[in-house]
Amino acid sequence: MKMRKPKVKLIGEDGNAFAVLGKVSRALRKAGLHEEAKKYVVEATAGDYNHLLQVTMQYVEVE
Repeated sequence: MKMRKPKVKLIGEDGNAFAVLGKVSRALRKAGLHEEAKKYVVEATAGDYNHLLQVTMQYVEVE
């Protein structure tokens, strides 16, 4: 089953990895995707900034 991705506006947040992490994990939790939020943080912090952005796009729709 494919999860429905919440939409997240990241304009103004790019360049700040902690802001992106916080905004995306909050959006996932708000959508009721608590386990996905935990997985997202682990996966997103497993690499560099480009990795963070790639993982972010897997979990949410970026506006």
